Amino acid sequence: MVDPDELLVRRAQRGDVHAFDTLVERHRSRLFTLAARTLGSPNEAEDAVQEALVRAWRSLPRFRHGSRFSTWLYRITVNCSHDVRERRRAEPMELAEERADPRDALAAAELSGALQAALDSLDEPYREAIVLYDLLGCSYLEIASIVGVPEGTVKSRIFRGRRDLAAALGTSSSEEASNG
Repeated sequence: MVDPDELLVRRAQRGDVHAFDTLVERHRSRLFTLAARTLGSPNEAEDAVQEALVRAWRSLPRFRHGSRFSTWLYRITVNCSHDVRERRRAEPMELAEERADPRDALAAAELSGALQAALDSLDEPYREAIVLYDLLGCSYLEIASIVGVPEGTVKSRIFRGRRDLAAALGTSSSEEASNG
C-alpha cells in the first residue's frame, strides 16, 4: 500500500512545518466533511478539525506508517468529533442553542436539509461508516482501521446505515441494498 503522503509525512516528522502545512491543505476539506457530517454542525466540525490537527502534529513523531496517513488522520478526527459531541452533551441547553454562527451561512446551508437530518438520526457507528464510505470514499479496510472494528462489522454498519438512512429519507431501502 503506497501512501501518497509518505514523503511529506517523513519531512514533517523531522520538524518541517511547511510539509505539515501541505498535508493539512491536502486533507482539511475531507476532515471537515467527516466531522461536519458526523456532528451536524459546521462550527463544531471546525473545532473538531482544529483539535485533530493539533493532536496530529503532536503525535506525528509516533506515526509508524503502518497505515496510510489519511487513515490515521481520519481516526484522530473521529476521536475529536466524539470529544466535541461529549462536550456538547455536558453543556447547558441554553449554551447549546447559541452554537450556530450566522456568519457561516454557506457551511450551514451545505449541512442543512433532509440529508443532514437523516444522518443525524442514525446511530453514531452507522453514521460514521456511511460518511467514511459513501462521502469520503474510504475502503472497508480503511474504515475498519479508523473505527477499530473488523471489516465484516464495517460492511454490516454500512448496510444497516444505508437502510436506516433510506427509511429516514422516505426512500426505498431495496434500492440502497442493491447498491451495496
